[in-house]
Amino acid sequence: MTHVLRTAVVTDVGRRRRDNEDTAYVGERLQAVADGMGGHAGGEVASGIAIAVLSELDGHDGADPAAALTEAVAEIGRRLDEQAPAGAGTTLTALLWSGPRFVLAHLGDSRCYRLRDGDLEQLSRDHTLVQDLLDEGRITAEEAFHHPRRAILVRALQAGSASEPDLLHDEAVPGDRYLLCSDGLTDVVPDTEIVGPLAGEDDPEAAARRLVELANDGGGPDNITCVVIDYEG
Repeated sequence: MTHVLRTAVVTDVGRRRRDNEDTAYVGERLQAVADGMGGHAGGEVASGIAIAVLSELDGHDGADPAAALTEAVAEIGRRLDEQAPAGAGTTLTALLWSGPRFVLAHLGDSRCYRLRDGDLEQLSRDHTLVQDLLDEGRITAEEAFHHPRRAILVRALQAGSASEPDLLHDEAVPGDRYLLCSDGLTDVVPDTEIVGPLAGEDDPEAAARRLVELANDGGGPDNITCVVIDYEG
């Protein structure tokens, strides 16, 4: 089953970091963002391992994307145990396509959004302490955005521990636009401002670049990676 995707990826070190621990991949069937943790030596290794494993799925035949992603995450865990420094880890947010249908695999606080008919929807759920507090009704969305502990993860891919990803099955319609991004964007730019470049820029690369600019205009405290995907049918 064929499909047409227009894709772009833009990554930036930000204004306060010396190194970029984000790694991204954009292919015909697979798009992914991984945000490394554990300092430059560990984070860059961990996110690089995650994307190296996932990129092998780009030639996936589409028979069972969910099973393929689940096995890939398990393989990432094994390679982190073997190759990554102690304490190193990474988030992971990936789309694997089979025609108009896709599976989203997600661990951590990188995000996947869909823009459809002008409405922006977050498809992933953050695996953070603050998201748990928000779900329990103990804080508001505004408090969550500014919470001092918002970076504390409760699930991610780390050497020495096993985590299964959230899996979401969905189907795109022509005109849908998807955004995969690291928290270097979403910790600085609220959803109400993310929607502008996504809806206003026809070219995926222009949209991604504008989002990175907004994060840097807001101080750029972290690495910023944006992958924009247009489903054209």
